Amino acid sequence: MLIPNSDGVLKQFKIPTVAIYAVIFFAVSLVAGNFYLSAEYFTQKVDKSEIEKLRTENLELKEKYEQLRWNLSEVEDRYAVLVDKEVKIRTLFDLPEINAEERQLGIGGPTSPSLVDLSETAQTALATEFEIDKLLRLSNFELEKYNDVEKELSNVKDRLEHTPSIWPTKGWNSRGYGMRHDPFTGYKQMHRGIDIANHTGTPVIATADGRIKVSSYQAAGMGKYITIDHGYGFQTRYGHLSKRLVKRGQKVKRGDVIGYMGSTGYSTGPHLHYEVIRNGKFLSPKKYILNKK
Repeated sequence: MLIPNSDGVLKQFKIPTVAIYAVIFFAVSLVAGNFYLSAEYFTQKVDKSEIEKLRTENLELKEKYEQLRWNLSEVEDRYAVLVDKEVKIRTLFDLPEINAEERQLGIGGPTSPSLVDLSETAQTALATEFEIDKLLRLSNFELEKYNDVEKELSNVKDRLEHTPSIWPTKGWNSRGYGMRHDPFTGYKQMHRGIDIANHTGTPVIATADGRIKVSSYQAAGMGKYITIDHGYGFQTRYGHLSKRLVKRGQKVKRGDVIGYMGSTGYSTGPHLHYEVIRNGKFLSPKKYILNKK
């Protein structure tokens, strides 16, 4: 029923119930469809934006992994240089060598079938992770070997410091090592050291680190003399001194003044009789003198 204003004509219509339900259904469907299409539209827009963002991040990540692989390549080159230096150090100081196969630190196992399905970036990331893990294992191994080298070199350094290697005094080599004529008897006999002649009071020094084993006097032989135990089987002896400056048991370093040249004992004039002994055997002292007079 339509009711107009005061001067209009009243009109009446009859609408079937089915039509009313149809209109309501159509309206509801229209609203629902509108909501669905709007949601789908915005969802697609969001998904597209998110996909674009992920694609950009993926490319940036790929570039970073590529740069990281370049850096890893440089690190591997530096690692190779360190290994080469370690090998040279071992050769130089006659240290035990490390087998090349042992340095590989091999690992293994079947490849996962899922790797084939990974994206290019994921494969790059996985390969980079493998390289980093390999470098970490190799660097830990190399650090351990450098520690071994350091320990060995410390032992070498200590051995070198305790090995006679310099002239014990200044002067002239008046008599050498080996079979020589005895100045008193004229007969040839074994001279177990070298004689270095100079003025009385010329300083005599220790030729290597060690501990004083003997500081004594022998009237018929060496006169005032000193014996130093250097360890590693080495001993050195200094005879015919005018004065001794060290006592038995005292530690000395290479270059320390231990006494002064003289002519005590079995001697024809001021000189130093110097001997090098290793494992009880007398050796030519000149083989253990590396510096100039």
